[in-house]
Amino acid sequence: MKLFLKYIFQYRKNVLLFLLFSVVFTAVLLIYDSNIEAVFYAFVICSLSSVAIAVCGFLRFRKKHILLREIYINLPLMTDQLPEAENITEEEMNNIIAKLVSLNIENVTRLKNIQQNNCDYFTVWVHQIKTPISAIQMILQSDDSSVNHELSAELFRIEQYAEMALHYIRLDSDSSDFVIKSYDLDMIIRQAVRRYAPLFIRRKLRLDYRPVEAEVLTDEKWLVFVLEQLLSNAVKYTAKGCVTIKFRDNKLSVSDTGIGIAPDDLPRIFEKGYTGMSGRTDKKSTGLGLYLCKTVCDKLGHDLSVRSEVGKGSEFLVDLSSRNLQIE
Repeated sequence: MKLFLKYIFQYRKNVLLFLLFSVVFTAVLLIYDSNIEAVFYAFVICSLSSVAIAVCGFLRFRKKHILLREIYINLPLMTDQLPEAENITEEEMNNIIAKLVSLNIENVTRLKNIQQNNCDYFTVWVHQIKTPISAIQMILQSDDSSVNHELSAELFRIEQYAEMALHYIRLDSDSSDFVIKSYDLDMIIRQAVRRYAPLFIRRKLRLDYRPVEAEVLTDEKWLVFVLEQLLSNAVKYTAKGCVTIKFRDNKLSVSDTGIGIAPDDLPRIFEKGYTGMSGRTDKKSTGLGLYLCKTVCDKLGHDLSVRSEVGKGSEFLVDLSSRNLQIE
């Protein structure tokens, strides 16, 4: 009924024009003393013909409306799916839509090429920058001094930021190369721990980790990245105490005894660029680490959550339950 009323409203001028002509036609016949019965028959025949034409028009209108609604719901639009034009105006509209679709496809293709070129460039750049970083690390390791230790720590941060940039651009591309398989969780944890071991030693923090002996369905490279980011934050905001890695109830836990997270910051810590109170304390914080962790976990189907208390530390939980994942 609602669609029929829309149809009547769309063609309201035609309806009013028919009523006007009917009144004029009837008035003229009556003025010239025409047979009232003949006038009535003429009016009935015209009315029935108009109703039949209106019903046929409404059926075409309804069919076109349903087709356009399906196209709208199932975008992107293919121009060959458009209903056939019934007049020159609709034909011009179809031509405009076809032109817009063509321009959109060209723009999307161009943007994808730009994105892929940027991804390729950053990939090459990160691999190239690793060569001088490794050379500098070897030079610094040749002299065991406090200055060299500090330089090594800053060099490690440079390498970390370079790889974060690479992961950032890869994550938003169409080639995030997720490979979902069953992995030994201890192997993944050890990769991340091995990389951050020098920082634990330098900051004199204890690592509490015992082999979990579990198999999980995930992507090794990206889960290692998430774990590295969580360890990086734990080390960064823990002045003394320990960092603990546990696995229970299909949840990987990374907890620390650091400064904790303010209650007001907890709902927003996974937002892009949000640094919170701890980020304002540490001027070098980018607010991208936890955002990337959350994005990766969402793509992998892993739930990432946090519990924290100011002054007592934080615990990040990665739910590794194998829901919505397919083995490749």
